[in-house]
Amino acid sequence: MKLKILRCLIFLCFLLSMIIVCILVKKKIIILNKVFINKNSIIGVDISHHQGIVNMKKLKDQNISFIYLKATEGSSLTDNKFNENWHNAKQNNILVGAYHFFSYDSKGETQALNYINTVGDLYGSLIPVVDVEYYGNKHKNPPKKEDVVRELNAFLSILEERYKVKPMIYSREGIYNKYIKGEFDDYKKWISAIYFPLELSYKEDWYLWQYTDKGLLDGYNGREKYIDLNVLNKNKDINELIIK
Repeated sequence: MKLKILRCLIFLCFLLSMIIVCILVKKKIIILNKVFINKNSIIGVDISHHQGIVNMKKLKDQNISFIYLKATEGSSLTDNKFNENWHNAKQNNILVGAYHFFSYDSKGETQALNYINTVGDLYGSLIPVVDVEYYGNKHKNPPKKEDVVRELNAFLSILEERYKVKPMIYSREGIYNKYIKGEFDDYKKWISAIYFPLELSYKEDWYLWQYTDKGLLDGYNGREKYIDLNVLNKNKDINELIIK
């Protein structure tokens, strides 16, 4: 009887511990995903004006192997730190690419032209990325799937024609399942899963995993103290993401 009670107490303590860990992970007090990143992992960051002007040499010295910079958003917005950060990355010989924040409120064609006019040539750089996620009130009022698929197709087709490569799609699990899955299966994927390991929620092919949005590094001076950290799939080659 005493042994049975002891086992129950041990189980309850274990269960309580797991609940506490889950709460701390959800509050981003514990970054569980860091456990799954090792010294051989190829790590990169994604950056926007929120990080300000970036010292690329400092990032490189902290074992950052690649960088994606936000270039554009929608049909007319450009990131006001893009040009300087892009130049700095090139000057320091760090692999760099440009991503576009997709808008549900404008045409895919005009969004693609905004990206192309801002970024220009990408020879020797990382392939283009389109960031598809909710913003504003879109989570509560999500756009129709057929509208998103149509305009995203238009955007991707124009970039593919211009750069002669298929762009990569960044998304989170909910967005991926609603809009991307089954519609854009032949595009490389960059998936965000910042609380728990990607394999727990995503079983399909991927190239990049954004494993935390609470990274802390030296070398940037913007109002955002954190930086997004990403890892290359260990079964992939970073050269597959370079335009040649």
